Amino acid sequence: MILWLCLCWGFSRSAAQPDSELMARYLEEQLLADYSIVEQVARRVPRQAKFLQRLETRPRMSEFHVRSTIISRYAFTTVSCTMVNSGSEAREAVFEMQIPAAAFISNFTMSIGNKTYYGEVTGKENKNGTDDKERHKKPPSPTEGRENGYETFKASVFIPRKMQARFILHYEELLQRRLGKYEYTVSIRPQQLVGRLKVEVNILENSGIVSLEVPPLRNSRQKGNGKAEGKCDVSPPPSTVIGHTKTLAKVTFNPSVVEQTRIARNGILGDFIIRYDVSRELSVGDVQILNGYFVHYFAPTDLPPLPKNVVFVLDSSASMVGTKLKQTKEALFTILQDLRPEDHFNIIGFSNRIKVWQQDRLVPVTPNNIRDAKKYIHNMSPTGGTNINGALQTGAKLLNDYIAQNDIDARSVSLIIFLTDGRPTVGETQSSKILSNTKEAIRDKFCLFTIGIGNDVDHKLLERMALENCGMTRLFQEDEDAASHLKGFYDEIGTPLLSDIRVDYPEDDVEQVTQNFFPNYFNGSEIIIAGKLINRTSDKLHVEVTASNSKKYILLKTDVAIDLPSRNDIRGVPGLEDGKGGNNYIERAWSYLTIKELLNSRLKSDDIQEKDKLMEKAKSMALAYNFVTPFTVLKMKEAGLPSEPPQEEFISPSTDGIGEKVQSLQGHKAPPGIRRGQDKQRIKISKTSADGDPHFVIDFPSSKFSVCFNIDGEPGDILRLVSDHKESGVTVNGQLIGAPAPPNGHKKHRTYFSTITILSNKPERSYLEITPKRVILDDGERLVLSCGRSAVVRSRSLEVSISAYSNITVTIRDSISFVILIHHYKKPAPYQRNHLGFYISNSKGLSSDSHGLLGQFLSHEVKLLQESLNTSRQEAGQNQTEALKANPTNTLKVKGRLVPVVWKQRRIYNGQQEVECWFAKNNADKLIDGSYQDYLASHPFDTGTSFGTINSL
Repeated sequence: MILWLCLCWGFSRSAAQPDSELMARYLEEQLLADYSIVEQVARRVPRQAKFLQRLETRPRMSEFHVRSTIISRYAFTTVSCTMVNSGSEAREAVFEMQIPAAAFISNFTMSIGNKTYYGEVTGKENKNGTDDKERHKKPPSPTEGRENGYETFKASVFIPRKMQARFILHYEELLQRRLGKYEYTVSIRPQQLVGRLKVEVNILENSGIVSLEVPPLRNSRQKGNGKAEGKCDVSPPPSTVIGHTKTLAKVTFNPSVVEQTRIARNGILGDFIIRYDVSRELSVGDVQILNGYFVHYFAPTDLPPLPKNVVFVLDSSASMVGTKLKQTKEALFTILQDLRPEDHFNIIGFSNRIKVWQQDRLVPVTPNNIRDAKKYIHNMSPTGGTNINGALQTGAKLLNDYIAQNDIDARSVSLIIFLTDGRPTVGETQSSKILSNTKEAIRDKFCLFTIGIGNDVDHKLLERMALENCGMTRLFQEDEDAASHLKGFYDEIGTPLLSDIRVDYPEDDVEQVTQNFFPNYFNGSEIIIAGKLINRTSDKLHVEVTASNSKKYILLKTDVAIDLPSRNDIRGVPGLEDGKGGNNYIERAWSYLTIKELLNSRLKSDDIQEKDKLMEKAKSMALAYNFVTPFTVLKMKEAGLPSEPPQEEFISPSTDGIGEKVQSLQGHKAPPGIRRGQDKQRIKISKTSADGDPHFVIDFPSSKFSVCFNIDGEPGDILRLVSDHKESGVTVNGQLIGAPAPPNGHKKHRTYFSTITILSNKPERSYLEITPKRVILDDGERLVLSCGRSAVVRSRSLEVSISAYSNITVTIRDSISFVILIHHYKKPAPYQRNHLGFYISNSKGLSSDSHGLLGQFLSHEVKLLQESLNTSRQEAGQNQTEALKANPTNTLKVKGRLVPVVWKQRRIYNGQQEVECWFAKNNADKLIDGSYQDYLASHPFDTGTSFGTINSL
């Protein structure tokens, strides 16, 4: 099987297909939906459709599903695509998805027939990374291979006959605010009609959602042949459903095949767009804190604009002939009309010669000056080469001289807007020289904004010039509506509201803070800062924002409460049950911003050692958070085949594979079926456990004895086994299932653990629900694994290892480990039930305040006493334990309580090992704190405890 994966430039167009072929696809889709078994397609398809199948030359897309969760501007997107090969031979299937260039891919999984491939993010080898000759051979970076702000992700496989392939792609992005709106875009380009097509977007903004809109699908001639977006039509695409409350919104797009044909005959080709904004006010902004991380959104409104000093530097070389120059002129006419009376401006046209409209000065905005400027632009004609260096030097000198020689407003904003469609061909043509010359000419006195039109532009040069000089860059395609794009970009930067913005936090309270100084804040944009808290015990974070506007300097201060679980912990929010609610979205946003800044810093640096250091930092963080970046790659690995289950009457659990080193998956999506190693070793785990009916065992290694007890619970009861939510963040609950008691027994019924639930909320929230059949892991992405297949899932702080039909090992932060044994009966007796056993193998990470039926003993020792004939008690030493075994009236001293015990032998690990223990009768009366009722949880995910106020005796 051939498998390859890459980021690439192109996006192929689908050839037109006959109506008969489309009808055949539709019929096949309905049949597959009815039977869900691709092997049955051949005998279930009607003869007419069966004949038309021969016309099919490629696998058919039966499902395309996009699910996105946006939490406080941070978007998690999952794309699922299923392709079916109904033909009689293997065929190539290509999965292509355009994703925002600013997004990071976080995972990718493929299933082809009965084989699964999963992506593993690994570091890219550095082979003279600063060598220009080698650089072009590397895969495209987030700033390369882009098509108007998008990159194409492509995966190609051969699907065997009568089988299907499923592709699952995950990516994340932090939405940027532009022109007063956040815009989330999903590229829908299946290039064919799809039987099940759905886009589902959930948005949660605690600040409040305002101005939610879903415009028509956005199309362009380059991106497809779908119908163009009507100028007057502002209604959402057909089948779109929008619903929202003050803080929560849900948007679905679920067109039928008929509705898809109305949009585009050969399949939808367009961008599904959602725009919205949030409520805000003039203050320090919105500071959100969760689990030791914070993100700060600052976007004040209703401020008067600052005056501008702007120089337009426009390419008029011969390559600008035709549409490009025409659209540039149209945009400039509109931009000039939008200049304010307090602004000053000038225009420079350049080719191989540099032409300045008004020599040695910037002119004020007056009707006459605007009229003359339009005439100058109208008369510009394309000719000659491209002298980029000379044009920028002229523009920088013009602006510098104006600032130095005139008594300008100290709070005005000066900037150069530079536009070109090509590469330097006249004068200085070496990029490094142009960059250094430009930086030296500007000297951090103003900002440079760059615009590139067409495919021949040196985008890297324009991007770095903008980054080094506090600006931004945009790239537009020649055959798009460049005039509106140019005007839109100017609108983003045309209204500066604040300058010299600085956001400060106490140095002793925060660390690893992202960029906190910004030269300008433009209307409709947003400043975002993120960082980590040092002092988590503090109840507040002090924030100061200093800036200046047209009238005065601004200083904003406030104290933000750190303990805001009800505001920022979004667990239980309706509509986000299967989304990213459990993930620490604030930490992900911090990592996203930090990596972006490291990439930009490396791009700006000329020092080789510094570039390497920045690269290693970015790579390390990208690996920690499973992001695909220019310094990490996504390597596909095949998961092993599932092991065959034992053929015995009783499939017994064991400790085989516990602690076993298995190929793991970075991230959250681990495919089941990883083959276990051949050389297995039995790993000894702690005796501390709850298993069987259920029988509890607590091991006290320092005392060299164990204590055991039974709990006679009721079917359906949920028992608290470990409760340490406040300290380590870990909770373990077990739910009981009932069975009839064996004949001639003293019990009215038996109870077993049918479900074990493990919750962890540090450093990020996740939970596990384990049954004898399956494991459900939800750490923001819901993953269901079969207990019948060996697998390993590893995230940053949690690892789940399944040994097929045997046991599950759960490791939390490398300091807490639990083992769950699977008791599975092939032919159970009436009093037997498939059930689970719970064992604690490592409790170092649990606190001394841990509680629960097992947890309360993990940090406490008990004393064994001997009751003599004269009723006096004395503590028994370890060398007396053997002598005490024969005495039926022994006593334990537990937290000041005296507990009568008897000596017993008990089998654990499903009868594979014996343990001798002191047994406490009467449902562990006096041994455990409180009574049985105190250990009942209200639901499987209950993290509370009723022992917070109990005093130990």
